[in-house]
Amino acid sequence: MNKEGNNKRGGTRSTSGRPSSAKPTRGGSDRSGSKPPMPKRAQGPKKDKAPADKPVSGRPAKKPNQAPKAPKSNPDEIRLNKYIANSGVCSRRDADIYIQSGNVKVNGVPVTEMGYKVQPGDVVNFDGSVLTPEKKEYILLNKPKNFTTSADEENDHRNVMELVRGATNGKIQAVGRMDKNTTGLLLFTNDTDMIRKFSLPNQKSTKIYHVSLDKNLKFEDLEKIASGVTLDGHRLFIDEISYIDGEPKTEIGLKLRTANVKVVRAIFESFSYNALKIDRVSFAGLTKKNLPRGNWRFLTEQEIINLKNM
Repeated sequence: MNKEGNNKRGGTRSTSGRPSSAKPTRGGSDRSGSKPPMPKRAQGPKKDKAPADKPVSGRPAKKPNQAPKAPKSNPDEIRLNKYIANSGVCSRRDADIYIQSGNVKVNGVPVTEMGYKVQPGDVVNFDGSVLTPEKKEYILLNKPKNFTTSADEENDHRNVMELVRGATNGKIQAVGRMDKNTTGLLLFTNDTDMIRKFSLPNQKSTKIYHVSLDKNLKFEDLEKIASGVTLDGHRLFIDEISYIDGEPKTEIGLKLRTANVKVVRAIFESFSYNALKIDRVSFAGLTKKNLPRGNWRFLTEQEIINLKNM
């Protein structure tokens, strides 16, 4: 309702002091004495609304607050540093250094852009050589005695590569080293990033060894080893050490994070024990279950994911 003094067009003041409640007669010619209609607020011209089921200008109607769809990326694209690492020449981190230094060409053009993606059919030249990426492969071997990971040892001990030669044509290599007397789990792969990861001294993955000593391990020595040992001036943390149930006190279970088997021998030698046998029974969660001595198998997809997430 309008207050007195507001815009009233053609209306007369009621003698009763309040506006007339009479409504104008629809279609009538005489509107005197009746309250004029309240003026409407000025509005802009109405926009024609298209029916909900019909497109405007041939385009489908967009839903409110609908984000535009991101363009689909080519699933065959691959980052340049990963492409280089897949070829087995170096890790992704080292590949970034080569890219930044201008030593990588794609289709004959030097590429220094980080994050550059290689398309199918591109020719990648790395430090003067054309690269061919390999599919990543992961093989677990239960290594027997008298095989070594080193090619520098005596010829009467064969190399572990003989045991996995028929598994793949890829350029795989062992993760870590094992001497001729050590048995158990040994991982092979052509994934240079994973090889580097499990070669670091501060890695998080644990390994479990079954160690056979030349004499019973004294309980006080077991407790000293459990509290940590110092080798060559470096403090080594021991995750767990215990006697093996049902076995003599010469049979010891040892869990630690290093993949260097020489460290296992050095631990007991520092307490005047000789390790007659060392068998790696677990490597980063992988076990010897259903894997007889001298046999190998490919890792499952879940096992690969677990290793990458460590």
